[in-house]
Amino acid sequence: MAAIKATTALSLIVVALLINAAAAATYTNHTVGGDAGWFFNSATNQTSADYNAWAANRTFSLGDYLIFNTNTNQTVIQTYNKTTYDSCITDDSLDTDTFQYDGGSNHFGDADIVSVPLTLEGTQYYFSDADDGEQCQHGMAFQINVTHGVGLPPSLNQPPPPPYAPPPGAADEGQSPPITVATSSPNGGKRNSGASLGWLGLVVFLVSLSFLH
Repeated sequence: MAAIKATTALSLIVVALLINAAAAATYTNHTVGGDAGWFFNSATNQTSADYNAWAANRTFSLGDYLIFNTNTNQTVIQTYNKTTYDSCITDDSLDTDTFQYDGGSNHFGDADIVSVPLTLEGTQYYFSDADDGEQCQHGMAFQINVTHGVGLPPSLNQPPPPPYAPPPGAADEGQSPPITVATSSPNGGKRNSGASLGWLGLVVFLVSLSFLH
């Protein structure tokens, strides 16, 4: 009996340790380029950091975020397609493997903070395609490998929203309503019985008039 109690107590301790370990699991925000940020000097054609060197010294896991401290002179492109990455442009990319992120500003030169969640394991690529890919060609690019870690948090472990489908458009104002073209007679090819009764009534009326005379 004492052995059973000891085993039960040990099991409870193990469960408690696992729960504490899971609760203590944290996700990391990786600031791309560190203090140098995500910037490109068009006058010197130089980046503010060596981004591949920065990425090589870090471990990336599901649920982490990449934080791009930048401005709107640069773009943030995420792709899982190495061909797109090597080309430095998105002209031939697919909507299913290449995505552009922004911080919401449309004004050139505005300060911007772009947050990108890491939601898929494996190799992924990042670059700026600004200036027709010239920034990327001069080092504004890097690749990372995302490990499973502790897995996605519930906030990111959601199915993607369904694709957008525009509502059916209303008929243009002033346009005639569509005409329904019938392919057969409304009564199945039979004569309307109301018309037959009308002719019969007329015949009866004329016959009654002849008897009156």
